[in-house]
Amino acid sequence: MIAIGCDHGGFEIKQKIVQMLREKNISFIDCGTDSTQSVDYPIYAKKVCALIQKKDADKGILVCGTGIGMSIAANKQQGIRAAVVTSDFTAEMARRHNDANVICLGGPVLSDEDALRFTDIFLNTPFDGGRHSTRVWMYEH
Repeated sequence: MIAIGCDHGGFEIKQKIVQMLREKNISFIDCGTDSTQSVDYPIYAKKVCALIQKKDADKGILVCGTGIGMSIAANKQQGIRAAVVTSDFTAEMARRHNDANVICLGGPVLSDEDALRFTDIFLNTPFDGGRHSTRVWMYEH
């Protein structure tokens, strides 16, 4: 299960990601927002993170104007490892080396194609474990 949320700056890209998830038959929970009307991004970051914390979702997708605000808000939540992703490589490494459980994207700074591809890479890349497990453990302790 994937939890997805956005603020007004990420609404249009979120809608395209939701469409992709439906087409791929990936289960998701849409945490909002539901329009381009201005809202406060931490509200939506917390909603997505709460679902992951309760184990109602395995991973999260957050979209705002740059991805930065969402990542800061998400990383304040216990057990969340959120990564701003800007390339195929960062999408892959966020999972392989950092075991990120939330991808953060910037709606206005990415093309639709890039955002969809980065999301797909993130969702389909496993965590490598090994020496990286020790490092991930250090985040929380």
